[in-house]
Amino acid sequence: MRQAGRHFLQIPGPSAVPERILKAISLQTIDHRGPDFAEIGHKALAGMKTIFKTEQNVFIYPSSGTGAWEAALVNTVSSGGKVLMYETGHFAFMWSNLAGKIGLLPELIEGDWRGGADPNQIEDRLRADSQHEIKAVCVVHNETSTGSVSPIEDVRRAMDAAKHPALLMVDSISGLASIDFRFDDWGVDVCVSGSQKGLMLPPGLSFNAVSDRALENSKTVTTPRSYWDWQDMVGPNQKGFFPYTPGTNLLYGLIEAIDMLHEEGLDNVFARHSRHGTATRAAVQAWGLEVLCARQGQESGVLTAVKVPEGHSADAFRATALKHYDISLGNGLSKVADKVFRIGHLGDFNDLMLMATLSGVEMGLDKSGVPHNAGGTQAALEHLKAA
Repeated sequence: MRQAGRHFLQIPGPSAVPERILKAISLQTIDHRGPDFAEIGHKALAGMKTIFKTEQNVFIYPSSGTGAWEAALVNTVSSGGKVLMYETGHFAFMWSNLAGKIGLLPELIEGDWRGGADPNQIEDRLRADSQHEIKAVCVVHNETSTGSVSPIEDVRRAMDAAKHPALLMVDSISGLASIDFRFDDWGVDVCVSGSQKGLMLPPGLSFNAVSDRALENSKTVTTPRSYWDWQDMVGPNQKGFFPYTPGTNLLYGLIEAIDMLHEEGLDNVFARHSRHGTATRAAVQAWGLEVLCARQGQESGVLTAVKVPEGHSADAFRATALKHYDISLGNGLSKVADKVFRIGHLGDFNDLMLMATLSGVEMGLDKSGVPHNAGGTQAALEHLKAA
């Protein structure tokens, strides 16, 4: 049976695609080897540098973020090389797992999934690596499975304090264009991202922002690669082209998305996400539930992961909310499967949309019999009015 009104897609990505971007994507495909394409390529590549806040290289792939994970690793670490990763949640673990599958030696610093990466633990491990066997430190900026943010600038300081030459590699798939990220200022060597989160596009594009140091390093790395090879990208990109068939229509949408982000102003975008994260956590607290991220100051503006009380199923709650209120909420992943649900508040999203989302969550909690206090939605409303 048809449900009236629009569906609320409140998972932490893919985020809803604005009409302006949908219209841009619908334009006719053009010859990606023809003279008119160069303008598209140049706009997309130059525009992404402004989003990453870098003067260095940005490479664009037609792939999911998983592809960009692989690209980051195969261009920087030779087969059998060691990489240090911090377990902030499911996606940090999956990146580590990918590293092992392609012949690298990942070492995972165990985390409790309640906050971001600990710079002190990273510094201690690097100091112990006197032979400099670790070639890269890999950290997730915004951990989508838990709603926690890692202090990337502090991680770089810790690496510098340890006087270790490892590259700093960051996954900002869900953080980029939603919360502050500064590639050059923070001394990042490689940053991985994707199109379907803060950039407000459908899935299908991924990105590697690459420091000059990392690009030079890639010339001597022996890990087999073809599609992902940065060196094959440099020459064509300088002319506005790509060494493969690009996702032309998604590039149309990307250019529109970059324009929209700058029209609002990146600082305003970040402030909006922060405000919505704080309002959502006010709602969770008023409901008497617990936010999964327990480290004050590391809570995400992109999403909020909420623990359900013992003996209750987060997935059953999500199914009830979808059935009765046409709202999709994120599921718990691996270690927190069926224990948490995730509220996405990212992308093209405003105060009224947040209030509708939280109303749907509160009604879903009531309908599914999850113990909670009434008034969470009102608490969020009061926060937004005061802000």
